[in-house]
Amino acid sequence: MSNSPQVRVAVVQAAPVLFNLEGTLERVASWTARAANTGARLVLFPEAFIPAYPRGLGFGFIVGSRSDAGRRLWQLYNEQSVELPGPAIERLGGIARAHGVFLSIGVIERDRLTRGTLYCTQLYFGPEGALLAKHRKLKPTGSERLIWGEGDGSTLSTVDTPFGRIGGLICWENYMPLARAAMYAKGVDIYLAPTADSRDTWQATMRHIGNEGRCFVLGCNQFVTRDMYPPEVLREEALPAETPHIMSRGGSVIISPFGEVLAGPLWGEEGVLTADLDLGMLTRARLDFDPCGHYGRPDIFRLEVDERERPGATFLRQEAPGDAVSPLPARSR
Repeated sequence: MSNSPQVRVAVVQAAPVLFNLEGTLERVASWTARAANTGARLVLFPEAFIPAYPRGLGFGFIVGSRSDAGRRLWQLYNEQSVELPGPAIERLGGIARAHGVFLSIGVIERDRLTRGTLYCTQLYFGPEGALLAKHRKLKPTGSERLIWGEGDGSTLSTVDTPFGRIGGLICWENYMPLARAAMYAKGVDIYLAPTADSRDTWQATMRHIGNEGRCFVLGCNQFVTRDMYPPEVLREEALPAETPHIMSRGGSVIISPFGEVLAGPLWGEEGVLTADLDLGMLTRARLDFDPCGHYGRPDIFRLEVDERERPGATFLRQEAPGDAVSPLPARSR
């Protein structure tokens, strides 16, 4: 009986240089090099790593009004975010290419047309440096809804690699059963779950997804302390007095297709988690449970997923009298 192929993967638990695009890109380069030096072929960074997950900030929102200081803070956040295409994308692709890895990283994406909408986005780069796919968070949670727009089904993305299909969801999207089912139906082998949730209950979610999806799961979070916030941010909005020193304690973890912990969870520090994934385990795990295969009941349950892009407007034009009216996309994303 032949040995199953294996692949080493790495999860980076670190903090960005908060609200600083260029400084964070330098950190991405350094941490990717460290992860690649372990032999990893896939490297995952957390949700909203560039330029920051703005934990503890309210951006001046009160029901019925907004503050000038909050608007200035959001402008700073906006200006340090990422446009596609753009120089930051080229830099990230260069980092992936320099180390020959598949690289997935959470960014705050600025709409290129209006420059007034931000999306919480996960990017996927190949070892040749190309941007292969992106996923925009479908449903920002709680106060995230005040600063981020909603993605649509056109970015429910997966990427084929020599070691299986990768894809996933961001943070509490992983609590959306139908979104998970859509990813399982796409045949995800290595499920990426970047997050900002450092609660103990998140660990149960990661293990459940591995067991339910019969896939490997890479959970990835930041380690952030209060003193990492730059003065220019705190001039616009002070953190609440009760804010603890450790604002995100991490909890990054790697899970097997049986829901078993392979590495981590990592708490209370920055670091790189690695694991050698036995790809044959995917087949063995699906012997008795394949959620969208032999264990599905499409005769009873059906899931319809709309993957069409939903622009804010569609413009119609008529070339000449008598010509058919042709729809034009409002913009290219």
